[in-house]
Amino acid sequence: MFKKVLVAEDLDSISIAVIQVLEELEVPTIHHVKYCDDGLLKIKKGLNDNEPYDLLISDLSFKSDHRKTNLNSGEELIAAVNEVQTDLKKIVFSIEDKSYRIKTLFNELGINAYVSKGRNSINELRNAIEGTFKNEEKILSSDLSFSFNDKSLIEIESYDISILKLLSQGHILESISNEFKTLDITPNGTSSIEKRINKLKIYFKANNNVHLIAIAKDFGLV
Repeated sequence: MFKKVLVAEDLDSISIAVIQVLEELEVPTIHHVKYCDDGLLKIKKGLNDNEPYDLLISDLSFKSDHRKTNLNSGEELIAAVNEVQTDLKKIVFSIEDKSYRIKTLFNELGINAYVSKGRNSINELRNAIEGTFKNEEKILSSDLSFSFNDKSLIEIESYDISILKLLSQGHILESISNEFKTLDITPNGTSSIEKRINKLKIYFKANNNVHLIAIAKDFGLV
């Protein structure tokens, strides 16, 4: 079993439950942080002391308060951790259930398991920890219905998401084009952007831009 685990969670009730699971699994060293910045500092210190963590369990959402922080979400923490300790195993324990966002965590941030907080989440978390220790790949809690073999959303690119986000903010074709030119995103011509929007409407079977934005929100794209 893992020897040293860091739990990043800002709610005491949740962190106590997670720590209890780790104690039942006889993990000898368990540390807990409520801020992502503190999590990164602990991971760096572990490396410097030649006593690295071998598992990170993190939530995605962290409530802001009086303290100013550089890392404000689980995604940002994991991305920062990936820069300093590439071999660290990572489990996300969150209420998020949007398939696109979860797939992105696996495909772009390299997490090992995702457990959705819910009625049976503690048992699911235990299974995820044990599976991750055994080097199982892409562990997903059973209450999440999508499959990684499902081709839906795989063709969606960051370019499409940028368009959808600007559309959701009320931008029209010309202003999207201007934004893309400012950000040096190509293609940035109105004709190219319009063709892409039409392609997205067909892909998502949307009747119009409003319907498209609504579907994109349901998928967690914007």
